[in-house]
Amino acid sequence: MKPASCKQTVMKIPTELLDSLKIDPHSTAAWIENWIREIVYKRLKRKGAVVALSGGIDSSVVATLCSHALGPERVLGLLMPETDSSADSLRLGRSVAATLGIGTVVEDITPVLRTMECYTRRDAAIRSVIPQYREGYRSKIVLPSIVDSTGYAIFSVVVESPSGEQIKARLTAAAYLGIVAATNFKQRTRKMLEYYHADRLQYAVAGTPNRLEFELGFFVKSGDVAADFKPIAHLYKTQVYQLAEYLGVSNEIRRRTPTTDTYSLQQSQEEFYFSVPLTHMDLCLYARDHHLPATSVAEATGMTPEQAARVLAGIDTKRTAASYLRSEALYPRTELSSTA
Repeated sequence: MKPASCKQTVMKIPTELLDSLKIDPHSTAAWIENWIREIVYKRLKRKGAVVALSGGIDSSVVATLCSHALGPERVLGLLMPETDSSADSLRLGRSVAATLGIGTVVEDITPVLRTMECYTRRDAAIRSVIPQYREGYRSKIVLPSIVDSTGYAIFSVVVESPSGEQIKARLTAAAYLGIVAATNFKQRTRKMLEYYHADRLQYAVAGTPNRLEFELGFFVKSGDVAADFKPIAHLYKTQVYQLAEYLGVSNEIRRRTPTTDTYSLQQSQEEFYFSVPLTHMDLCLYARDHHLPATSVAEATGMTPEQAARVLAGIDTKRTAASYLRSEALYPRTELSSTA
């Protein structure tokens, strides 16, 4: 049984569970903006904020909050396309900056990635399972739906030839890790540039993860997770959309399917990482946070109790993996004995 569509989901959600994810966008925005001012000026002693603009909902909301909190003249929007980026990302990122009146810098990171052999390393990993993959092909990696699968979720790679022919193959552990390790260059290179501009301006770096991403590990260690402050990391994805509508983020951005914008084939966050629609995942994470049973999740989403239980178990697995991604460097601590 497949999950219900977004429209059906809203109709099926019990009122009390639906209401639990509603926010007062006016008071929420005001609170976050006050918090940003406190953090940037008083705690971090910085003059403004750098925001990486991806053309997506999260970075658009963070840029808007920072602009309102600090003033547009104290916010820098950083646009960092590369050869696999969607053209829409750059266009929509620029539109956000223009609407807010914030300055921008465009940094094409393709030359850096080529120097680091990001694409060469990735392509070699793909060819280990699809030998005919070569220049001119496009690719992405995908997970099966956790709802429809009872087995262990294993990534596959999808490649498309210049003629449009698609091939899908299950990835070996080595191939999967090789692809991810290579593409992680992208997030780490972008973060390096964010801190370059923050250092030269004496600004703080604003992180853009929402609660789903931050708690479930949808980020790169020492990459997009690195930031001086994360204004929306406490908000569920649906709450970010509520805030975006209140803040006046454009309809085009609000209706855009959340993507990774990492692979050359179009790829949603759902098929890459979450394996269920984000509206469902919000409800599942809320249920896990508040110790609600799988039967409540099933009633809210249209899944069976067994399917809901698999999603809840998947949340636990992702949280365990995320603890490593969020961890700081470890070092030995030697305590002097009181008798020494």
